[in-house]
Amino acid sequence: MSPQSSANSSKTDFDVIVLGGGVVGINTAYFNLKNGKSVCVIDRQPEAGLETSFANGGQVSVSHAEPWANPSAPLKVLKWLMQSDAPLLFRPRMDVHQWLWIAKFLVDCLPHRANRHTTEIVKLAVQSRSLIQKIRSDENFHYDERSKGILHFYRNAKEFEAAIPVAELMRKYGCERTVIDADKVVEIEPAFADKRHEIAGATYTAEDESGDAFKFTQNLAQVCERMGATFLTNTQVTALGADRASGEVSSVEVVGPEGYKTLRARDIVVSMGSWSAPFLRNYGVNLTIYPAKGYSVTIPTDGSNMAPVTSLTDDEYKLVYSNYGSRLRVAGTAELSGYTRDLNRTRCQAIVDNVKKLFPRAGNFDAATFWSGLRPATPSNIPYVGRTRYRNLWLNTGHGTLGWTLGAGSGFRVANMIADGKGPMAA
Repeated sequence: MSPQSSANSSKTDFDVIVLGGGVVGINTAYFNLKNGKSVCVIDRQPEAGLETSFANGGQVSVSHAEPWANPSAPLKVLKWLMQSDAPLLFRPRMDVHQWLWIAKFLVDCLPHRANRHTTEIVKLAVQSRSLIQKIRSDENFHYDERSKGILHFYRNAKEFEAAIPVAELMRKYGCERTVIDADKVVEIEPAFADKRHEIAGATYTAEDESGDAFKFTQNLAQVCERMGATFLTNTQVTALGADRASGEVSSVEVVGPEGYKTLRARDIVVSMGSWSAPFLRNYGVNLTIYPAKGYSVTIPTDGSNMAPVTSLTDDEYKLVYSNYGSRLRVAGTAELSGYTRDLNRTRCQAIVDNVKKLFPRAGNFDAATFWSGLRPATPSNIPYVGRTRYRNLWLNTGHGTLGWTLGAGSGFRVANMIADGKGPMAA
């Protein structure tokens, strides 16, 4: 279990306050603690990792760095508009921020922008993957991790051919994403044996990993508490004491089990996921983040040896697979429909049907459980990592589908910016 509100919760002054206790916020706290800072983590949930980090796809996936906004995306989105079970579902709303996000997304589909964004994400992801491995070694905890790589497979020959130059670009920046044929796919993952004829090709990244991001987050939160972090859980952040004239944030106003409280810190980091944007808008910090609701299905394997053991990415249906031993986690799709987490049963069933078609003996489908989470997506898929207009207000948010993949790297970078007292302007 992760920390509840800490015993020293009466303390009000800190070096760093982190707003948000998901995988990104906990990594941020950890690296600031490593730098010798006193840290307070604030989260509205009773434990760390209970929102977007809770039941995600489980991949530490440098190979998934190609942004959604790429040259092939606009035609795909048009095709999917009328499909209720489409990988990307757009529900138009009377929300200017939704339409602004879509407009920027279309601009980011231009080839030169997509390539630049892919490069930036790969660089951060490679660094982050190494840091996750170091955390696992240094702190000696486990989270159903598997170091069998990630297999990204394609049924469509044109999609496979389009992936080859992207893989080449990634290899230039440290992601050894190799192109393989269908025979090699079956060799790496024997569960594909009956479906070999459906596979046009694949890419394989041996260094990528998988595991339970929720367990990782909770374990790291416990490490942070042992290092002296204060956790204020069941606590809502209500306001910042922001002074535009001085360009500083003097305090954080919260309400929790002990009532209203004013906290002070030299530096404050916003890692509030999809809620970062509406919260900061009141202070003149405008982030192009919109929630992309994703779904996951967790299927008990019941000891089945027919479930895939290599982590997979299904390009056609935009699904990822991670095997946790007793459970097979399958996650994906994106729904731009506002801040609701209501489960769309049609979309849940579409995921189950896709798994059944591909791996019909993977586990007990009748006992499957469903979940949805709001991924804080930017149009480019590049997170906000750095300073705001306020000298001591920092951002580590907007990681989209790559929160766990990028969280350690971005947490490390922000902590070092805070230690140095300088960093790039993120927004």
